[in-house]
Amino acid sequence: MKIYDISMEITEHMMVYKNKPEKKPKIQVMGDFTTGSSYESRISMDLHTGTHIDMPLHMIQAGDSLDTFDITKTITPCKVLDFTHVSSGITKEDLAVHSIHKDDFLLLKTKNSYVDFFDPNFIYLEKTGAVYLAERQIKGVGIDALGIERNQPEHETHIQLLKEGIVILEGLRLAFIEAGDYFLYAVPLKIKGVEASPVRAFLTK
Repeated sequence: MKIYDISMEITEHMMVYKNKPEKKPKIQVMGDFTTGSSYESRISMDLHTGTHIDMPLHMIQAGDSLDTFDITKTITPCKVLDFTHVSSGITKEDLAVHSIHKDDFLLLKTKNSYVDFFDPNFIYLEKTGAVYLAERQIKGVGIDALGIERNQPEHETHIQLLKEGIVILEGLRLAFIEAGDYFLYAVPLKIKGVEASPVRAFLTK
């Protein structure tokens, strides 16, 4: 069995959404071997840091929070689809050429995986693409951008997916992953009442 790590590494200097300084993780050493007999650190970071899952509460008032999440949704067979030819938003037309079925979990590989800085013109899932995936009744969708939407004031892509209970994974790293069938493991932390969580995501084949 081959294991492929598709997670972003969390560091204080990592890529964050829109390069906002307040979104950068802070790691503080609370004690080391010069002050005691153990080493302990504290981390402060946005719950949307790096590779993470979005819950409905992120965009829908009174939407489900993380404590309602069924982890079997992200321990599942999945399909990696190659959209590295797309230059802007992934549309219904882009998706329709692929075989997509009910309860599929899709990972969208784009040019985003080949850059290690925040590009404001990142590839995203366009509204028509989100509607199409909702109509196909997929289980979940992941993308190699820190956001599945881009510059949508009404958050149409997020809302279209989340209101249908479709899992959203963001911040994947898929540069070395070929299109095809895999098994996905992407488990969030067990935090009550929140709208998102970092995950450690990997594929097996």
